[in-house]
Amino acid sequence: MARTPAGSPPHPKGAERFNEEQATFSLKGSAQPDIQAGLAAIREVVRTLKPRPGVYRMLDARGDVLYVGKARALRNRVANYTQIAALPARLQRMVSQTRGMEIVTTNSEAEALLLEAQLIKRFRPPYNVLLRDDKSFPFILLRADHDFPRIMKHRGARKAKGDYYGPFASAGSVNTTINALQKLFLLRSCTDSFFARRDRPCLLYQIKRCSAPCVGRIDKGAYAELVHEAKDFLGGKSGAVQKKIEGAMQDAAEALDFERAAMLRDRLRAATFIQGTQAINAEGVGNADIFALAAKGGQVGIQAFFVRGGQNWGHRAFFPSHTQGVEEDEVLARVLAQFYEEVPPPRMVLVDRELPERELLELALCEVAGHRVEISVPQRGTRRRLIEQASRNAVEALDRRLAESGTQAKILRELTEFLELPEEPRRIEVYDNSHIQGTKAVGAMIVAGPEGFRKNQYRKFNIRAAQTNDDFAMMREVFTRRFARVQEEDPDRDSDQWPGLVLIDGGRGHMSAVREALEDLGIEDVPLIAVAKGPHHGREGREVFHFPDGREKTLPVNSAVLFYLQRLRDEAHRFAIGAHRAKRSRAISASPLDEIPGIGPARKRALLLHFGTAGKVRAAALEDLMRVPGVSEGVARAIYDFYHPNG
Repeated sequence: MARTPAGSPPHPKGAERFNEEQATFSLKGSAQPDIQAGLAAIREVVRTLKPRPGVYRMLDARGDVLYVGKARALRNRVANYTQIAALPARLQRMVSQTRGMEIVTTNSEAEALLLEAQLIKRFRPPYNVLLRDDKSFPFILLRADHDFPRIMKHRGARKAKGDYYGPFASAGSVNTTINALQKLFLLRSCTDSFFARRDRPCLLYQIKRCSAPCVGRIDKGAYAELVHEAKDFLGGKSGAVQKKIEGAMQDAAEALDFERAAMLRDRLRAATFIQGTQAINAEGVGNADIFALAAKGGQVGIQAFFVRGGQNWGHRAFFPSHTQGVEEDEVLARVLAQFYEEVPPPRMVLVDRELPERELLELALCEVAGHRVEISVPQRGTRRRLIEQASRNAVEALDRRLAESGTQAKILRELTEFLELPEEPRRIEVYDNSHIQGTKAVGAMIVAGPEGFRKNQYRKFNIRAAQTNDDFAMMREVFTRRFARVQEEDPDRDSDQWPGLVLIDGGRGHMSAVREALEDLGIEDVPLIAVAKGPHHGREGREVFHFPDGREKTLPVNSAVLFYLQRLRDEAHRFAIGAHRAKRSRAISASPLDEIPGIGPARKRALLLHFGTAGKVRAAALEDLMRVPGVSEGVARAIYDFYHPNG
């Protein structure tokens, strides 16, 4: 977000005071026509603006978003960009590239702040502080759309009806917690269709991780009591839940019901395990997120702790980009706005420093959460100790990051020399295919850079044309589709979508197939290297690197560059196999009901729950089909006619 420069005029008339001498002073080495063109574009927009709150986007000559900012008064804020001498160097460069603007007005500055965060996450502009995080946060979902609610891990939009608990820092922490919760409350985790088909308990019942409501081993009322206890436990009332279980265990022991007492003892151990996994002491804090920032070597690291119900649900380190020239407190404020664009804010956010426009950020988060959100800098007690612990973790995480980046830079320099590249690659793409005798073929592309894997840019290709067992033809199809698209979208190569190095999992034949595919597109300057195992297949460290001109090279078995390239190749292999397995699983689980026009997931689920199997749906009479909830007479007739075309 651009700040209003000190001493700048509040009205666009002040913008006319700009002169060429200021431009020359502030943009040394820049072409004068560039800054003049940028200023002209901004002035043109200023004439149309009113002092209303809203969001503005700076656009370059190609229409790409350079910067997203919010303003309490758009006219005043945008006019300040014509005061070149008062702008930091980062924003001076932005103005010199600006050729247009887009404006959206809002009802309030808080709305503008929320919209700004959404647009930054969407467009990822090069002049905004960016929260780089490719993974969405997992939650625990206790569904409420069934008589016997299911407990499950959830990512993405919170559309399903139920109670969400999170965020958790990682999928591992969610899985560990769910496993313990199953032992503690014996809640089911199976799908509704699996639940409906059971006629005897599954293995989870045998190992005492489910109460088997599917076959009536527990009635609806008793299961509802377990659900209520689980909600209390996840909501911060773990002590009360433990006391209740302890009392029930004592009563069972006194009644000589030792089997029930043993079961309650195991549940109590599960509760103790969950609380024993807490890495920090957050007793008395309730629901809060804790953020602390560390800066060193031109980089910024932010450590976050997630506390819910006094329990630590994990921590994660963030390393935002585009932070040079931005004050540390503003970096943290921008990160919080983007973080809570996806994650529901708790009632309390603890930070290690005062934030600019803190009250505005609180107001915006209140609109997102639907309840009051307080952002505070604790000075004493448990909350202060949490901040201090987060600060230590932030420093340590940043130190590790800097050490890794130093090693990574050295590896990239050596890789550039070994592979004879014209410059160090900022974007490395690695390709692999996965199939079984040509069937369910999938191509995979992973992307890596100096900062590590860029998982939000991974791509899968469902191979269509090459359906025979021809790996070379599959590779040709993948490369033709990938580079034809990037050539169409960015022919001038102004974006970062063009790779500085392409690695192909394969040998000389794969290299020839890829080279021919790119030559057909008129692309001859993308560096290509094929990575194949040597004559002793399966022996690590014997990889052979094939160059487009037919040369081959190898690396010593203890080379750091070799380990790095193996890691890239293995990641592409993992991603390709995962995509292939998912495609194969979808084919296996496909139902004949999918072929009936007008039958979507909801009606398919209703039919399977009512009849049990697709075969029974096929054999059902028209009158039976009409009895299914959600299936009208017309839909029932369509299903019946599909299976009985001759009446």
